[in-house]
Amino acid sequence: MKKILFFLILMGLFYEVISQSFTIEQISSYPFPSELTTSQTGNSIAWAMNEQGLRNIYISQEPEYAPKNITSFDKDDGQEITSLQFSNDGKFIVFVRGGEHGSNWNYDAGINPASETNIPKVAIWKVSLENGKAEMLTEGDNPIISPDSKTIAFLKNRQIWTIPVAEGKASQHFEVKGSINSFQWSPDGKQILFELNRGTHSLIGIYSDHDRPIQWIEPSFQRDVSPKWSLDGKMIAFVRLPGGKSEPHPILEQRHSPWEIWVADAASGSGSSRWKSPETLMGSVPTTHGRFNLHWAAENQLVYLSYEDGWPHLYTMDPFSGPSKQLTKGQFMVEHINLSHDKSKIFFSANTGSDKLDIDRRHIGMVNLKDDQMVMLTEGEGIEAIPVALSDNQKIAFFSATSQRPMLPAILDIPTKEIKLIATDLIPSDFPDNLVVPKQVIFKSSDGMVIHGQIFEKPGGSSKKPGVVFVHGGPQRQMLLGWHYGDYYSNTYAVNQYLAEMGFVVLSVNFRLGIGYGYEFHKAPRTYWQGAEEYLDVKAAGEYLASLENVDENRIGIYGGSYGGYLTALALGKDSGLFKVGVDIHGVHELSSRLKLQDGFEQAPDYTKALKIAWLSSPLAYLDTWTSPVLFIHGDDDRNVQVSQTTDLIRRFDEKKKPYEYLIIPDDSHHWMKHSNLIKVNKETAEFLNKHLNQK
Repeated sequence: MKKILFFLILMGLFYEVISQSFTIEQISSYPFPSELTTSQTGNSIAWAMNEQGLRNIYISQEPEYAPKNITSFDKDDGQEITSLQFSNDGKFIVFVRGGEHGSNWNYDAGINPASETNIPKVAIWKVSLENGKAEMLTEGDNPIISPDSKTIAFLKNRQIWTIPVAEGKASQHFEVKGSINSFQWSPDGKQILFELNRGTHSLIGIYSDHDRPIQWIEPSFQRDVSPKWSLDGKMIAFVRLPGGKSEPHPILEQRHSPWEIWVADAASGSGSSRWKSPETLMGSVPTTHGRFNLHWAAENQLVYLSYEDGWPHLYTMDPFSGPSKQLTKGQFMVEHINLSHDKSKIFFSANTGSDKLDIDRRHIGMVNLKDDQMVMLTEGEGIEAIPVALSDNQKIAFFSATSQRPMLPAILDIPTKEIKLIATDLIPSDFPDNLVVPKQVIFKSSDGMVIHGQIFEKPGGSSKKPGVVFVHGGPQRQMLLGWHYGDYYSNTYAVNQYLAEMGFVVLSVNFRLGIGYGYEFHKAPRTYWQGAEEYLDVKAAGEYLASLENVDENRIGIYGGSYGGYLTALALGKDSGLFKVGVDIHGVHELSSRLKLQDGFEQAPDYTKALKIAWLSSPLAYLDTWTSPVLFIHGDDDRNVQVSQTTDLIRRFDEKKKPYEYLIIPDDSHHWMKHSNLIKVNKETAEFLNKHLNQK
């Protein structure tokens, strides 16, 4: 009997070893590429690579495209790299180091997740491609190199500054009232086009030199945004939005958000409306990546994106004659839109292809503006996203992943469709190679909404496993059947893989308000503070997990961050009977404070009703029925969700003497800029779920 017992103990220990074959550190060690850019000549590419918190720049050049590291930042200090670009002469690269450019506010303010004694500055750097020298030029953000490669313009304190590339100090180029949001050099490099926010309205202006006043482009009391030079520098295209404040409309009512495309003469500033959005909900301002995606293309064509047929698609028009023409059609979305260097082709990511599962993937597509024909350039079971054309206009660079391999740069030769994967040796040698392949699942919410998700499950193990629902943030996101192209969701994909390795069945749910499934799904009514009906999809995900034969219905948890943290808290407050435990990561918890009374006599006719619905859409309204254990996590320099959303909720828990666990990350933000902090969050999340669901 003792021998049998000893044998069983050994087998149990053996099973524990083989059932968890990698650590959270190993699965989180993937390199993550971003900021993909290409040179004007020579078919070179560059990108930023985050390798376990060490962020550096790599370049690759034809024909071998071997990656070469051209910077040597060697600390996990949370200083991101953005605004990466080649000079037109190909002699140097410019980038920004620092800040938090994925944030909703203060993106250009220094961030200090390493808790250094001095907060790092947001600064512009240059790397010579001739001698390899890297140097910090000046404090500032959003640099753009002049066409002649002699000057760098940038934003500082929301004004335009410049600095010579060769030698010299930075100086303010000109001064205007208000905040400059964006700017562009003219094609000849002699002028600067800019968008100026003055609070109640926005203006488009052109700076020429110190002796001439600003040339305002068709100024009005509206909001003029997204200005673009024509290729010959003679015209300006921009988007016009309503300015000021309208009369109070019903708060709970969905309304059309109008926009127009205007074209103006750059010399005189006079212009007119050339296109007006359909006066429908689907004709409203698009909110997917790049918003309007307004571009000047070859032959003076204007390209833009609209949701007017129910899906985010590309359109083109002659700014002087003829109606718009739809370039992409079908039940899919296009995003990550870029033009070839000669402006004759449009490249994009899309969730479409020959496989019905492609709705939950990304592949690369192209429209040739010479014949307006759309073709898909990639296919298969992988994820391909964020295409950028190379200088010969015959190749593109993009990011490529599979369900088991994280994102890496790749080169596609368009005529042959041959793909060359780059930088595979940057994946650590101990990175797991036995990851699960997520499976698509489709189910319905209680109101009939069709919901997509991905199941992560390791083969074998117990006949009744614990389940976890993962809820993404955004909410304008879509989780995929492979490693994600976004850094935040690449990390949550890794966590889901780790939870599956621990023996959980994980369901990643694409709830309504997410992208990829059309307008009615993306812009569903009665959601968030207007009724939180998207929670029906989260609850349906939990019920779907509970219905599976291999899942223990009494051991189902939930976790999510940001908007996913909000829905996690709502799940625990409303349905602790279904969700036995949860991890609420920088979630939003009180929504009624969003509805502030307007100044003056006029008020929205449904203000009182809307205020009540907003409160009932808040997790705070359900504290009395919240009985499940919870772990709260928040960084206290979060610039997307105020940390007060968590501190105030914890105060309520303390007052009600409700148990909870917490993890605060001093000085870090919404995106866990410091890798060691990301590991800490991942580990605490997994261990908390495991403690409550996977240990008997």
